Amino acid sequence: MRKLLAGLIAAAFAVPAQAALPVGAKAPDFTTTGAVGGKEFRLHLAQQLHKGPVVLYFFPKAFTSGCTAEAHAFSESIGDFKKAGAQVIGMSADNVATLKDFSVKECRSAFPVATATPATQKAYDVAWAAHPGITTRTSYVIAKGGKIVMVHDDLDFSQHVAKTLAAVQRLKGR
Repeated sequence: MRKLLAGLIAAAFAVPAQAALPVGAKAPDFTTTGAVGGKEFRLHLAQQLHKGPVVLYFFPKAFTSGCTAEAHAFSESIGDFKKAGAQVIGMSADNVATLKDFSVKECRSAFPVATATPATQKAYDVAWAAHPGITTRTSYVIAKGGKIVMVHDDLDFSQHVAKTLAAVQRLKGR
């Protein structure tokens, strides 16, 4: 009984709160530093949205098993996202040097990753209270006009790619 209770308590504290930004909300704009293919650049969300919908996915920590698997899954599906007119941007609280390396090794230079500043973490409600300095695993699909059309907040990385891809494909069909 003690083991069961301890497991339930641990599980309750391990799961982050649901994302506060609801579908239909305006996505907060931000500018930060990112990397793609190991090269550093400035990322401004509003400029990215001029090109089309954006999948903005927050991940806890570069080079951890779940985040690496998620990056691989997004990189393997990048052609499908592009076909649907969307771009993928990964975000974490990692520094740019780490993200430069991660962008090549784990994202396979297929999409950019960027630093989620404390202000961006707060704006998107992805600061993980139980683990300061780490973001939750939350994916947002943002339509070209800046409205959030889909939110998936789950530490299990396995459904983020499928759910975000389905959302951008629905957008294209409109």
